Amino acid sequence: MAILSFEKKYRVRGGTLVGGDLFDFWVGPFYVGFFGVTTIFFTAVGTALILWGAALGGTWNVWQINIAPPDLSYGLGLAPLREGGLWQLITVCATGAFVSWALREVEICRKLGMGFHVPFAFSFAILAYVTLVIVRPLLMGAWGHGFPYGILSHLDWVSNTGYQYLHFHYNPAHMLAITFFFTNCLALGMHGGLVLSASNPAPGETYKTNEHENTYFRDTIGYSIGTLGIHRLGLFLALSAVFWSAVCIVISGPFWTRGWPEWWTWWLKLPIWR
Repeated sequence: MAILSFEKKYRVRGGTLVGGDLFDFWVGPFYVGFFGVTTIFFTAVGTALILWGAALGGTWNVWQINIAPPDLSYGLGLAPLREGGLWQLITVCATGAFVSWALREVEICRKLGMGFHVPFAFSFAILAYVTLVIVRPLLMGAWGHGFPYGILSHLDWVSNTGYQYLHFHYNPAHMLAITFFFTNCLALGMHGGLVLSASNPAPGETYKTNEHENTYFRDTIGYSIGTLGIHRLGLFLALSAVFWSAVCIVISGPFWTRGWPEWWTWWLKLPIWR
């Protein structure tokens, strides 16, 4: 079925959160809505500010462009544009664009009469970003604790933050996050490989069904989670990875200021070792 003829079935009125029928419109095959307009606004303004900051930085090398947060001396106050104010405005625009996009997804889900799994999952990505540039700096008392906007400068910030706590891999929430990341890659990699192997039979063989896929895992590991179950599992693993990633950074500084290896001294003090 052609995509445009398919869309006619779902291009229905209603489902909007803000604006009613006034913003209930499409541009070509794309639904816009009130939050589509705000997404475009925040994206355009934020991109313009990034270009302005790049121009002030004296280089157009995409690797070296750097828009840094305000100095720690500014605390939670507003900084001049050239001294971190641009970073603050870009952060506002980025947050506005991300939240607007998630709410636009909610409106689309309401129109289609489906669950809110997609905007819910995207909200975890927004949570990770907001934790880094808003929540953690607020808890630490200065916007300067946010990460800079730039490729190499951002990587330097990650490295420096890790060394600030001696060995960030000893952060227990970081351990959980990495475990969920790798497990997600393993589970969905196995799922993708299974689907491809079943849907691409050798010449002369018949096409394999879902029951063949279930049988494979029952014979291999004794259990099959099922076609719907694997996607639920993948969603759980992915969201858990993002959640614990946010936790691992928000507790580093506001709640734990020493090296993370030192946190594990409680393990050596357990009475079972005496």
